[in-house]
Amino acid sequence: MLSLVLPKGSLEKATLELFEAADISVHRSSDVAYRGTINDPRISEVRILRPQEIPCYVADGLFDLGITGRDWIAETGSDVVSLGQLRYSKNTSRPIRLVLAVPTSSPWNEAKDLPQGVRISSEYPLLTKQFFDDLGIEADIALSYGATEAKVPDIVDAVVEITETGRALRVAGLKIIHTILTSHTELVANPASYADPERCHAIQQIHTLLCGVLEARGKVLVKMNVPVQSLDKVISLLPSMKAPTVNELFGGQGYAVETVVPKTEINILIPELCDLGAGDIIELPLSKIVH
Repeated sequence: MLSLVLPKGSLEKATLELFEAADISVHRSSDVAYRGTINDPRISEVRILRPQEIPCYVADGLFDLGITGRDWIAETGSDVVSLGQLRYSKNTSRPIRLVLAVPTSSPWNEAKDLPQGVRISSEYPLLTKQFFDDLGIEADIALSYGATEAKVPDIVDAVVEITETGRALRVAGLKIIHTILTSHTELVANPASYADPERCHAIQQIHTLLCGVLEARGKVLVKMNVPVQSLDKVISLLPSMKAPTVNELFGGQGYAVETVVPKTEINILIPELCDLGAGDIIELPLSKIVH
């Protein structure tokens, strides 16, 4: 039913892991194959292509659904329906940033400090031009095909580049002086496909599965038995998405309590629960949380 296009390159591994966790695994003949299949009646075709191209292909109706970054949607000006942010990137759940960076030794500390005729290298020439036009600075913008940060200072004066942590720019001797755009990964649909009720329903179901996986990341399910006299203190201690689930044990012997908590808090939480009288504590991993 749905033709799907996924990003190749830096997002490829994280995207395929997300789909596997959502129980819609992509199967390919090899790790470098550009075509794949998903054993799901809602998805008829899978292609893996550069994220730069994906917004245009989805907008043109070559694919019903795709994953790309807000940076490329903005750079291409593509008319797509965004189903919202999928909060993951190459290495973390943080967004990437499109930034203006200059040599650490340069006197420029703000974008407005750059001189007329400044030489800029970027893989995002349209966003870069728009940014400098808004500043009233005439910039000589050269399209970069990669290794952008390596071109400063002998080829260009500054770069407009994406970064997740800023580490590569610092290693290259650059400092960030402005963030032009913050970009999350997004699930995008062709407008005509999204307007079709059957396809729209399938698209929303895929979106639900992917969001369920991302929501569950970093969380665990904690279950325990609690004596009657300790229930109020235990409940007051527990973090929860809504409210802990509490059921009375057979014979009035206490309560069974369960809740979802951040994994980062569990090392402090379990000993404190024991101190309050909770017992038979079980920590379980979560694969999806669907609200």
